Amino acid sequence: MSAQYILLWLEAPLQAWGADSKFGRRDSLRFPTKSGVAGLMLSALGASGEQRELLETLAPLKQTVISYARRKGGKKKEPEPLLIDFHMVGAGYDDSNPWEKLLIPKTSEGKKAVGGGTKMTYRYYLQDARFAVIIEVPDSLVIALTEAIRNPVYDLYLGRKNCVPTEFIYQGVFGDEQAALEKAGQIADEKGDFIEDFRVIDGERGDKGEVMTLNDIPVQFGAFKKYKDRRVTVIPA
Repeated sequence: MSAQYILLWLEAPLQAWGADSKFGRRDSLRFPTKSGVAGLMLSALGASGEQRELLETLAPLKQTVISYARRKGGKKKEPEPLLIDFHMVGAGYDDSNPWEKLLIPKTSEGKKAVGGGTKMTYRYYLQDARFAVIIEVPDSLVIALTEAIRNPVYDLYLGRKNCVPTEFIYQGVFGDEQAALEKAGQIADEKGDFIEDFRVIDGERGDKGEVMTLNDIPVQFGAFKKYKDRRVTVIPA
């Protein structure tokens, strides 16, 4: 398969990249997941619903993530702690109002939940983070994806709707990964005092860094999402 590499730059005051979150606790990894990046691309395309065939095409493609940290006194600054946002979902709605009633959480059978439907959730966010994401894309999808990311059908967010990007996401398409890596480093240099913190690569390279198993390869989106596992290695700079 002939492929090219798209460079994305993900930068925002807040980002959230969950891999194993439940309703009540919505955690975030320290870097973008494959499912999160795939969701961003499908949003750009306006591809809603399950999208099993498209996700099957994207699943085996390589994804490399580079995290950049700020410098402080000539050294790498420690990342900001995760921001925790406390929510009461479904609180304050009038159960007798047919429109407001639709906003109150219910059981899977559509019945009133225990406790009246109000649910507590804790949502975690990365603060002041920036990533270069290099995605392998087959030639057949390059034009469609690059055009979509530059002119998305749906608004693009970095994990959740309150994670609005503060930089253009699309940063070019390249014939090989090394050229995309060099461009990412150039962007970091142009932005100011930033230094590579770590990178995340596909596969197991225990001699290089920490190996992790993530349940973040999307098999099916839509109402009933399905994922499968991926092994990655987190390599410190």
